[in-house]
Amino acid sequence: MKRGPTPLLALVQSYFQAHLRGVRGASKHTVRAYRDGLRLFFMFAAKKAGRSISDLGVEDLRADAVLAFLDYLEGTRGNSAGTRNCRLAAVRGLVEHVLRHDPTRADQYRQVLAIPSKRARSRPPTYLEPEEARVLLKQPGSTTTAGDRDRALLLVLYNTGARVSEALAIRPEDIQLQRPCQVRLHGKGGKDRLCPLWAETAEAVRCVLRRSPPGNGPIFRNARGAPLSRDGAAYLLAKHVRSAARTLPLLARRHITPHVLRHSCAVALLQSGVELSVIRDYLGHVSAATTGRYLSTNLQMKRAVLEAFWCRAGLDRKPPRPWQPTPSVLAFLATL
Repeated sequence: MKRGPTPLLALVQSYFQAHLRGVRGASKHTVRAYRDGLRLFFMFAAKKAGRSISDLGVEDLRADAVLAFLDYLEGTRGNSAGTRNCRLAAVRGLVEHVLRHDPTRADQYRQVLAIPSKRARSRPPTYLEPEEARVLLKQPGSTTTAGDRDRALLLVLYNTGARVSEALAIRPEDIQLQRPCQVRLHGKGGKDRLCPLWAETAEAVRCVLRRSPPGNGPIFRNARGAPLSRDGAAYLLAKHVRSAARTLPLLARRHITPHVLRHSCAVALLQSGVELSVIRDYLGHVSAATTGRYLSTNLQMKRAVLEAFWCRAGLDRKPPRPWQPTPSVLAFLATL
């Protein structure tokens, strides 16, 4: 990339290595998402300018180039508003970092930072009702190594509400199988949390550990003995969802991912009367607002709230009596 008083390549490297990882403590998934977003932007900017990526400089970090890039994402690549906002966040992060090292172009960078995010339609999270989750959890067999692994993984995801990356990172040293049974999950931003384990989950994990090779690597492994990947976990879940759909055909029409089990855990906790602040800590949410969205998605809880409100307001003291025809009405009808 173009050399000068503030080489773009050096700033990009320091942004990822010193700022994202060192200062913010961003997870590898956040780093990967920002990397992919900036790669797309540099490829677009170079093509638009008719130059190679190696010739780009800080002068190419302009608002018009960023706006054209965002239009390209939605118009040509067909990205949603949410994806567009994620790509914009990656560009903004880099521009903020560049501004700290190159204040001479402050006005140019300010125009980029002033580009607003686009309002994205909020979709209610997909989740399984407890009855549906129980059917799914019964699908993995318990007579093979793969069956034990699948059952333990699904139980851990549903029991703890873990992100799939957190579940796949569990090592033997993170698990306590003596009372109180619990697991330590390594969450976003280097934040750990302890989650209790049901007796059923602890027994399933114990079976996995008995068959695990020696060492302190992740306990969930594929058929070749390597750590199970996110794609591998999604594949296994999809297989068991198809099996469960024989009992619950509606499951075949829904897109069930490992994260859906996290949502299912949150909704089940809400239905059990657990306070939002407790669920926030249980799931490792930074903000209670993130947890609060589950309140707006469960119809059963909305009905319970409505019934409690009517009862409190004195509007529904007695259940309506079903209509019954009187003898005179029946006699009249008989004459017709």
